[in-house]
Amino acid sequence: MDKLSRRDAVKASAGAVAGLAAMAAMPGRLAAAVHTARRGKQAARIRFAVIGANHNHIYGQVGAATRGGGEFAAYYVREPEIRADFAKRYPNVKAVADERAILEDPSIQLVLSSIVPIERAPLGIRVMQHGKDYMSDKPGIVTMAQLAEVRRVQKETKRIYSILYSERLEVPAAVKAGELVKAGAIGTVVQTVGLGPHRVTPASRPEWFWDVANYGGILCDIGSHQADQFLFYTGSTSGEVVASQVRNVNHPDHPKFQDFGDMLVRGNGGTGYIRMDWFTPDGLPTWGDGRMTILGTDGYIELRKYVDIAGRPGGNHLFLVDQKGTNYIDCKGMETPYGRQLVDDVLNRTETAMPQAHCFLATELAIRAQDKATTLKPGQHPV
Repeated sequence: MDKLSRRDAVKASAGAVAGLAAMAAMPGRLAAAVHTARRGKQAARIRFAVIGANHNHIYGQVGAATRGGGEFAAYYVREPEIRADFAKRYPNVKAVADERAILEDPSIQLVLSSIVPIERAPLGIRVMQHGKDYMSDKPGIVTMAQLAEVRRVQKETKRIYSILYSERLEVPAAVKAGELVKAGAIGTVVQTVGLGPHRVTPASRPEWFWDVANYGGILCDIGSHQADQFLFYTGSTSGEVVASQVRNVNHPDHPKFQDFGDMLVRGNGGTGYIRMDWFTPDGLPTWGDGRMTILGTDGYIELRKYVDIAGRPGGNHLFLVDQKGTNYIDCKGMETPYGRQLVDDVLNRTETAMPQAHCFLATELAIRAQDKATTLKPGQHPV
């Protein structure tokens, strides 16, 4: 984020000998787990690797998989400067010279990627075809043709294709809001309003960032976060785009870029309004004032995810208004269970982190909104 940017004494010899004898009688995997635990570390539940790291979201992805009990085993990164950064951050992780070294390694169960968005679906297909599960940064798919092929291969291979919609899955306040909605705290959800402003910081952006052909457009890209939240909080299992529009308001030097977009969506569980932009001013102490309002029949919830402007410090603020009064919940430090649940799913072939159908529907809504969007006149006057 801008401006913000985890031994016991040696046992007596008799006890040590007894422990070694007990371990010798255990199955290999259990013995290894006990040995690791005695060294003060928890045994890894799975081994994962990274292929492609063109967006810094990869560090959050690695963090989620590691917190879930995964061991970061290897990475393949094409770009020398990104590879050098990985070597500094993860000095004990193996760098490989070709993605095949990862895809053909039977010990690796999960592959993570934040490669250039247009390449994420083709990579995910190769990963699934090699019998591995996949966690992509958003947008995990950028065209309807890619989505159709990903759905076909996922159905054929039965592998997990997960897209890390981090603005819900990795934000404690958003996780808490889901718990409150499920518990009926605001009655039946009627509508969501999701706002996703971002800071552009042009000097930090690679060339691919400025071309819709590479990232899918603003609704497809950062809009996928909001499509995910709309479906999740309303409990919708189907949805449609009512209207959408995009603009390039303030970046004439990058004519293929979109810095504003919004959409109206409707599902079988409620309706939603979604707005994205790249206009976060430098005066804000973080990259964006992300907000979500969830309207229910008996109250509403507002999330101020990353900042409470001119209010309480830090992020993860949740406000709940119900029939009894107003409530504030500080959600900092609450668990975000996505990584743990995804590792569970890899091991147990379940869908606890996120149903596969939901993952695909969220990205489908975002792509359809992008495809049908009215492109308004560039510059400060839209018509």
